[in-house]
Amino acid sequence: MRLEILPVQGIGDVTEGDDLAALITGAAPWLRDHDVLVVTSKIVSKAEGRLVDVPADGPERLAERDRILAGETARVVATRGATRIVQTHHGFVMASAGIDASNVDKTRLVLLPVDPDASARALRAALRDGYGLDVAVIVSDTMGRPWRNGLTDVALGVAGMPAIRDHRGEVDPYGNELFVTQMAVVDELAAAGELIKGKCDQVPVAVVRGYLAATRDDDEGARTLVRDASMDLFSLGTAEARAAGLRAAATLADRIGPELADADAVRRSIGAVADVVAPGTVFTHVTDDEVREGLAATVPGWPASATGLLLGAAPTPVDRADLVRFGADLQRLRAALAAEGIGSALLPPPSGSAASATLAL
Repeated sequence: MRLEILPVQGIGDVTEGDDLAALITGAAPWLRDHDVLVVTSKIVSKAEGRLVDVPADGPERLAERDRILAGETARVVATRGATRIVQTHHGFVMASAGIDASNVDKTRLVLLPVDPDASARALRAALRDGYGLDVAVIVSDTMGRPWRNGLTDVALGVAGMPAIRDHRGEVDPYGNELFVTQMAVVDELAAAGELIKGKCDQVPVAVVRGYLAATRDDDEGARTLVRDASMDLFSLGTAEARAAGLRAAATLADRIGPELADADAVRRSIGAVADVVAPGTVFTHVTDDEVREGLAATVPGWPASATGLLLGAAPTPVDRADLVRFGADLQRLRAALAAEGIGSALLPPPSGSAASATLAL
């Protein structure tokens, strides 16, 4: 395979209502069937009117940007200072929901297209119906990547080709069957196009020639690249995941409720906390005897046979329900410590691991 990456120059500034098919073919009369057009999402957004007015500077601009960001956000993934990584309503996880202030007037912001796959299909259809061109279209934007410095372009929408090249079931030259290899080829083509487009060269469209032998309509589009939430092992930033664990642990007793006076029912409810603490944490259920033994081991002068709780300096008799609720509170504290990665005398670390600290409760 021999690929060529060609810039489409001379498109100029795009405004709301512009005919992108006419602008592209006017600037690139040399387009051929089976070319892949990599189109920057910004000109798609501009043509579709996805711009909002904001103050040019000052705190009012920041406040308005925050309001707009909230409207484009389906879920906050991580926040560090002024940086917000969010999931958009499309399902993309990216900084600031893809809101862009570059290559646009200072009093405006550019939002992502409402449906990038639909935008790609519409442009492909306009090029086919109006100009007789059978091409694939990728709508691209720039994203950061977890665990990697630097940015790269990826596909937000695609039409005329599948987003993924699935190698599963194929056999490599050594006779090994491939089980998990699925290549995000539209992301690779989007990144290749960015090598030609650049950020300051006013080249919003690139053409990749030589990759496709034929186009193929695929209803899935680029949304097939969005990982299902059930398969996402990193759905939150580290600090956000820890905070979620602490919040869940802190409200555990409220979720259990005082009406659960039965120790076995309490212990079953407490088991739900395993979903919000660090993987690998070992839990041991609280029993009445554990509470007594724990107090005897850690509170000076507390007898192992005691049947009361320490209130001030003197034991006060309590009934079984109060003792069970105390056990639930103790388990809640253990869960909070586990969410912070801190071991305790009543919460031993997994076998073979070292706790970051030991607290005697």
